[in-house]
Amino acid sequence: MSIREITNHTAKRPFHLLILSAVILSSLAWINTSHGEAIIGDPAQGTNDTILGSKHDFSGLNRRAGVVAMPTVAFSDYGNPCVYCHIPPEQADSDSIAKGAIVGWNRYQPATDTFQLYDSWYLDSKTRSPSSITLLCLSCHDGTMGVDMVVNRPESFNLKEDKAMHMRINGADNTLSCGKCHNGRVAHSIAIKHIDTDLRNDHPVSMRYAGLLRADEDFREPHTPGGFSNGVKLYEGRVECASCHNVHNPEKDLFLRVNSDLLCQTCHTK
Repeated sequence: MSIREITNHTAKRPFHLLILSAVILSSLAWINTSHGEAIIGDPAQGTNDTILGSKHDFSGLNRRAGVVAMPTVAFSDYGNPCVYCHIPPEQADSDSIAKGAIVGWNRYQPATDTFQLYDSWYLDSKTRSPSSITLLCLSCHDGTMGVDMVVNRPESFNLKEDKAMHMRINGADNTLSCGKCHNGRVAHSIAIKHIDTDLRNDHPVSMRYAGLLRADEDFREPHTPGGFSNGVKLYEGRVECASCHNVHNPEKDLFLRVNSDLLCQTCHTK
C-alpha cells in the first residue's frame, strides 16, 4: 500500500472527532490496569523498560493520561509499545524495504525531497537528506504521517477492527491533526513536538561530526567512534537526532542524553 493510499484511507468519518473531543474534555473513562500488567509474560519487552508509560509508549498513553482518547480513536493501539518503531519479531523476515519502510525500522519513509536541511557557508559536512535513524524520528515529528503508520503490524492485531483516525503530530486545525484538540486551549499544545519538514532552524543532522580525529579545533574528539562517555552518541560518525535524544529515557526533559547545560559543551569547545 502506498503512502498516498494510506493517507486517503485515514480520512475517517468526522464523528470520530466528536468522540475524541468529548473523551478529552470529560475524561470519564479512567483505566486502573497498569501498562506493566498488560505486557507481563512477554520476555521481549519486559516490564522494566523505561519507555513504558512515557510519551513514546503509544500503547500506554491512555493509562498515563487516565482517558481513552488516544489509542483506538486518535491512533491504533497495537498492544505493543515497541512496534511503533521496531519491526515485530514475527515479521523479521518481511521485506519491509519493498513496502516503503525506513531501512532497519518499522515506519514508512517520509518523502525525503520535502525536507529543507540546515545549510551555512561554514558547515563543512553537508548532506542532501536525513539518514535512516533521523528519518525514524521525523516520520512522526515532521507531521506528515500518522503516529501509528507502521509497516508491519503485530500478527495479533485485527486490521478489520481498526477504526482509528491515524492522526498526525502537527498543529493544523483539521480532523487528521493532533492540533485540532492539542492547541493549548482544549488540551496541551502540540507545537513543541511538531518539527515540520523545514529543518533550517534546527541543529544540523546527518552530517559527519567535525571532531573526529581532531579534524576541527572547535569540536572535541569523541572518546570512542560511537560517541562520548557521558552518553552522547555518534552514528557511523554522524550527528543525528538520537545523538542528543534518547527516547528510551524519559527522566530528562526532552529525552536528552545529558543535562541541557552540559549538552552543547560535549561536542563544542566554545
